[in-house]
Amino acid sequence: MTAATPRALDLSAELVAAAAKSKAWPFEEARKIVARLETAPKDVVLFETGYGPSGLPHIGTFGEVARTSMVRHAFRVLTGDRIPTRLLCFSDDMDGLRKVPDNVPNKEMVTAHLGRPLTEVPDPFGTHDSFGAHNNAMLRGFLDAFGFDYEFASSTEYYRSGRFDATLLAVLANYDAVMKIMLPSLGEERRATYSPFLPICPRTRIVLQVPMERIDAAAGTVTWRDPETGEAVTQSVTGGNVKLQWKPDWGMRWAALGVDYEMAGKDLIDSVKLSSKICRAIGGRPPEGFNYELFLDEKGQKISKSKGNGLTIDDWLTYASPESLSLYMFREPKAAKKLFFDVIPRNVDEYYQFLDAFDRQTLEQQIANPVWHVHSGEPPKKHMPASFSMLMNLVSASNAEDAGVLWGFIRRNSPEITPETAPELDRLVQYAIRYFHDFVKPNKVFRAPDAAEREALAALDAALAALPADADADTVQTIVFDVGRAHFPDPAKKGPDGGPGVSLGFFAGLYQILLGQEKGPRFGSFVALYGLAETRALIAAALSGALASV
Repeated sequence: MTAATPRALDLSAELVAAAAKSKAWPFEEARKIVARLETAPKDVVLFETGYGPSGLPHIGTFGEVARTSMVRHAFRVLTGDRIPTRLLCFSDDMDGLRKVPDNVPNKEMVTAHLGRPLTEVPDPFGTHDSFGAHNNAMLRGFLDAFGFDYEFASSTEYYRSGRFDATLLAVLANYDAVMKIMLPSLGEERRATYSPFLPICPRTRIVLQVPMERIDAAAGTVTWRDPETGEAVTQSVTGGNVKLQWKPDWGMRWAALGVDYEMAGKDLIDSVKLSSKICRAIGGRPPEGFNYELFLDEKGQKISKSKGNGLTIDDWLTYASPESLSLYMFREPKAAKKLFFDVIPRNVDEYYQFLDAFDRQTLEQQIANPVWHVHSGEPPKKHMPASFSMLMNLVSASNAEDAGVLWGFIRRNSPEITPETAPELDRLVQYAIRYFHDFVKPNKVFRAPDAAEREALAALDAALAALPADADADTVQTIVFDVGRAHFPDPAKKGPDGGPGVSLGFFAGLYQILLGQEKGPRFGSFVALYGLAETRALIAAALSGALASV
């Protein structure tokens, strides 16, 4: 188990007052808990997240911990940090393995252990005592690296240690009430054999879904029949001999642990309702929470742990920072969002945009800024002289995949900056090179300019040639705009002097012809960083047909 004590907060009366009025969603969620405590005060508030380790951990799992942590921090601010809080990351690792995930090795070996608790299935990766332990370790490793304050809990450990015994006996004592809640949600065939208790067969160690022949609440036992031998087996419901079906298990856990807040995906709305009824039936109070929208892959399909059709934690961190991932999780939690590689660059750049704006904002604006929630109220001071998209375009234009080349462009405009003095920027350079190599370069398609575009490019080349070598981005952008307005005017738009604006097709053409892609950065900023001479060479290559043949 990992336990961490949340750091003390530096709170002011102004901050607490601003938080009380904030409409940022973590504060709105935290107010639910404040209202809950008004009717039932507690010494410690418990936040929980659940994790099903049947497949490799994915970003959705991290998102639930990150979002819950944001609500937890908002609650601490709202209450002046007067009430201790805990965050429990609970792994349902006692579940029986239903199928072999697509993205694991040694599938035949795993197949031989289907039906057994995940913590009794050998690790197909050969690094841990069990498959459940392996997947738990992957989750914990990332959470630890990110610095979450949490306690890790294993279902296997809690069942076997007796921590759930009293509540399991309460479920047994209220067996008929639990069945009355569950049966209407099941199909006719399933209702005939359903029981909230899943005995673990002492002979095979398989988690069985079998009907109960006898319930003895006084003795704390259930009796069922071995489906292979026909033998009647009587087992205690305590000590890890049985586990509960997952909806009764969820409600039991809320009651046993006194969970105050837990969020869940939109696909679990009905499950939350059933588990809440079960929690009440055995004397507990369901937690507060909300249902977030699901993550989708690039085809619009729900991300699945077993299919492995979404980004993994390692995937994102190969190309971007944990902070950009946390930003993605903060924004619009109740809107369905696609989660695939194309979303990474935008979140990286927007993270730094929010960070750059923070110090210029009022207190009310700051606590609505995503980086305040990403960094638990203390966003770092960072300035990026070049955006992630700009760095990728530098790689694209220079055909360089060496960090030293990119740093040459950066130091041309900011000679005082080095990889040693700006490690954050150096990290961004490395991310940009990797992302460009793996996702942008394979899809680059240059096209030749048409007659009108050739004239515009020649005019742009001449205009750039007339500029001083140290022309800044705004000066270059003005020149680019003037050339675009002269050759591709858009009367529907107004320029700064009241004349026509520039057709978006002009800029799209620059990106397609010079960079081989549909979109690009503010062109003046790109030229200032890449260099006038280098940009003119790029234009010359386009006019000669050299780029279109790449």
